[in-house]
Amino acid sequence: MTETLQEIKRGYEGRDNRPLASYARVLAVYGGAVTVLLAAAKLTGRRGPEKIEVMDLALMGLFTHRLSRTLAKDPVTSPIRAPFTRFEGVSGPAELKEEVRGHGLRHAVGELLTCPFCLSQWVATAYAAGTVFFPRLTRLAGATMSAVAIADWLQLAYTRMMKATE
Repeated sequence: MTETLQEIKRGYEGRDNRPLASYARVLAVYGGAVTVLLAAAKLTGRRGPEKIEVMDLALMGLFTHRLSRTLAKDPVTSPIRAPFTRFEGVSGPAELKEEVRGHGLRHAVGELLTCPFCLSQWVATAYAAGTVFFPRLTRLAGATMSAVAIADWLQLAYTRMMKATE
Protein backbone atom coordinates (compact mmCIF):
# COMPACT_ATOMS: atom_id res chain seq x y z
CA MET A 1 0.00 0.00 0.00
CA THR A 2 2.79 2.44 0.92
CA GLU A 3 4.60 1.70 -2.33
CA THR A 4 1.42 2.36 -4.32
CA LEU A 5 0.95 5.72 -2.57
CA GLN A 6 4.58 6.65 -3.25
CA GLU A 7 4.15 5.73 -6.91
CA ILE A 8 1.04 7.91 -7.14
CA LYS A 9 2.92 10.78 -5.48
CA ARG A 10 5.91 10.47 -7.84
CA GLY A 11 3.62 10.24 -10.85
CA TYR A 12 1.70 13.32 -9.80
CA GLU A 13 4.65 15.51 -8.82
CA GLY A 14 6.86 14.95 -11.81
CA ARG A 15 9.88 17.15 -11.09
CA ASP A 16 8.10 19.33 -8.51
CA ASN A 17 8.00 18.53 -4.82
CA ARG A 18 4.34 18.83 -3.83
CA PRO A 19 3.28 18.04 -0.25
CA LEU A 20 0.46 15.64 -1.18
CA ALA A 21 0.39 13.91 2.22
CA SER A 22 0.15 17.31 3.92
CA TYR A 23 -2.66 18.36 1.60
CA ALA A 24 -4.42 15.14 2.62
CA ARG A 25 -4.00 16.12 6.29
CA VAL A 26 -5.49 19.57 5.61
CA LEU A 27 -8.40 17.91 3.80
CA ALA A 28 -8.85 15.54 6.74
CA VAL A 29 -9.04 18.49 9.14
CA TYR A 30 -11.67 20.13 6.94
CA GLY A 31 -13.64 16.90 6.64
CA GLY A 32 -13.36 16.29 10.37
CA ALA A 33 -14.57 19.80 11.17
CA VAL A 34 -17.57 19.40 8.87
CA THR A 35 -18.33 16.01 10.44
CA VAL A 36 -18.18 17.49 13.96
CA LEU A 37 -20.44 20.37 12.92
CA LEU A 38 -22.98 18.00 11.39
CA ALA A 39 -22.92 15.76 14.48
CA ALA A 40 -23.31 18.77 16.78
CA ALA A 41 -26.28 19.99 14.75
CA LYS A 42 -27.86 16.56 14.90
CA LEU A 43 -27.28 16.21 18.65
CA THR A 44 -28.67 19.65 19.42
CA GLY A 45 -31.61 19.35 17.04
CA ARG A 46 -30.52 22.32 14.96
CA ARG A 47 -31.28 22.50 11.29
CA GLY A 48 -30.23 24.71 8.44
CA PRO A 49 -32.62 27.12 6.79
CA GLU A 50 -35.46 25.58 4.79
CA LYS A 51 -34.40 27.63 1.78
CA ILE A 52 -31.72 30.16 1.04
CA GLU A 53 -32.93 33.45 -0.35
CA VAL A 54 -30.99 35.40 -2.98
CA MET A 55 -30.12 38.10 -0.42
CA ASP A 56 -28.81 35.45 1.98
CA LEU A 57 -26.59 34.07 -0.76
CA ALA A 58 -25.36 37.58 -1.64
CA LEU A 59 -24.59 38.28 2.02
CA MET A 60 -22.74 34.98 2.36
CA GLY A 61 -20.81 35.59 -0.86
CA LEU A 62 -19.74 39.11 0.11
CA PHE A 63 -18.80 37.95 3.61
CA THR A 64 -16.80 35.03 2.24
CA HIS A 65 -15.00 37.24 -0.29
CA ARG A 66 -14.06 39.93 2.24
CA LEU A 67 -13.03 37.67 5.13
CA SER A 68 -11.01 35.39 2.83
CA ARG A 69 -9.07 38.34 1.43
CA THR A 70 -8.61 39.81 4.91
CA LEU A 71 -7.18 36.55 6.22
CA ALA A 72 -4.99 35.92 3.16
CA LYS A 73 -3.71 39.39 2.28
CA ASP A 74 -4.30 42.01 4.98
CA PRO A 75 -1.23 43.44 6.78
CA VAL A 76 -3.04 43.26 10.14
CA THR A 77 -3.57 39.49 9.80
CA SER A 78 0.05 38.83 8.80
CA PRO A 79 0.89 37.45 12.29
CA ILE A 80 -1.44 34.54 11.50
CA ARG A 81 0.44 33.82 8.27
CA ALA A 82 3.97 34.64 9.52
CA PRO A 83 4.90 31.11 10.68
CA PHE A 84 4.12 29.84 7.18
CA THR A 85 5.20 32.71 4.91
CA ARG A 86 7.91 35.23 4.13
CA PHE A 87 7.07 38.89 3.50
CA GLU A 88 7.96 39.99 -0.04
CA GLY A 89 6.26 43.34 -0.41
CA VAL A 90 2.98 45.01 -1.20
CA SER A 91 0.76 43.50 -3.87
CA GLY A 92 -2.05 46.05 -3.99
CA PRO A 93 -3.94 48.57 -1.89
CA ALA A 94 -3.74 47.32 1.71
CA GLU A 95 -2.59 43.88 0.57
CA LEU A 96 0.69 42.03 1.06
CA LYS A 97 2.64 39.71 -1.17
CA GLU A 98 4.04 36.78 0.78
CA GLU A 99 5.88 33.64 -0.29
CA VAL A 100 5.00 30.32 1.26
CA ARG A 101 7.92 28.73 3.10
CA GLY A 102 8.75 25.43 4.69
CA HIS A 103 7.99 21.88 3.65
CA GLY A 104 5.24 19.38 4.23
CA LEU A 105 2.39 20.50 6.47
CA ARG A 106 3.90 23.95 7.05
CA HIS A 107 3.98 24.54 3.28
CA ALA A 108 0.45 23.20 2.75
CA VAL A 109 -0.98 25.42 5.51
CA GLY A 110 0.96 28.37 4.11
CA GLU A 111 -0.60 27.82 0.69
CA LEU A 112 -4.05 27.70 2.27
CA LEU A 113 -3.50 30.84 4.35
CA THR A 114 -2.16 32.94 1.45
CA CYS A 115 -4.84 31.99 -1.07
CA PRO A 116 -8.16 33.82 -0.72
CA PHE A 117 -9.71 31.40 -3.21
CA CYS A 118 -8.61 28.43 -1.09
CA LEU A 119 -9.76 30.03 2.16
CA SER A 120 -13.18 30.78 0.69
CA GLN A 121 -14.29 27.16 1.11
CA TRP A 122 -13.40 27.22 4.80
CA VAL A 123 -14.92 30.66 5.41
CA ALA A 124 -18.15 29.79 3.59
CA THR A 125 -18.41 26.56 5.59
CA ALA A 126 -17.94 28.49 8.84
CA TYR A 127 -20.60 30.97 7.73
CA ALA A 128 -23.00 28.15 6.89
CA ALA A 129 -22.37 26.58 10.30
CA GLY A 130 -22.97 29.96 11.88
CA THR A 131 -26.39 30.16 10.25
CA VAL A 132 -27.26 26.89 11.96
CA PHE A 133 -25.86 27.60 15.44
CA PHE A 134 -25.85 31.41 15.71
CA PRO A 135 -28.09 32.80 12.94
CA ARG A 136 -28.53 36.36 14.24
CA LEU A 137 -24.85 36.87 15.04
CA THR A 138 -23.86 35.31 11.72
CA ARG A 139 -26.14 37.63 9.75
CA LEU A 140 -24.68 40.61 11.64
CA ALA A 141 -21.13 39.46 10.85
CA GLY A 142 -22.21 38.88 7.25
CA ALA A 143 -23.66 42.37 6.97
CA THR A 144 -20.55 43.90 8.56
CA MET A 145 -18.06 42.19 6.25
CA SER A 146 -20.32 42.82 3.25
CA ALA A 147 -20.32 46.53 4.08
CA VAL A 148 -16.51 46.42 4.25
CA ALA A 149 -16.35 44.70 0.85
CA ILE A 150 -18.63 47.31 -0.70
CA ALA A 151 -16.62 50.10 0.93
CA ASP A 152 -13.40 48.60 -0.47
CA TRP A 153 -14.82 48.60 -3.98
CA LEU A 154 -16.01 52.20 -3.56
CA GLN A 155 -12.53 53.22 -2.31
CA LEU A 156 -10.92 51.62 -5.36
CA ALA A 157 -13.47 53.23 -7.70
CA TYR A 158 -12.88 56.61 -6.06
CA THR A 159 -9.10 56.27 -6.41
CA ARG A 160 -9.44 55.31 -10.06
CA MET A 161 -11.78 58.25 -10.69
CA MET A 162 -9.36 60.68 -9.00
CA LYS A 163 -6.44 59.39 -11.10
CA ALA A 164 -8.53 59.77 -14.26
CA THR A 165 -9.14 63.47 -13.49
CA GLU A 166 -5.43 64.26 -13.01
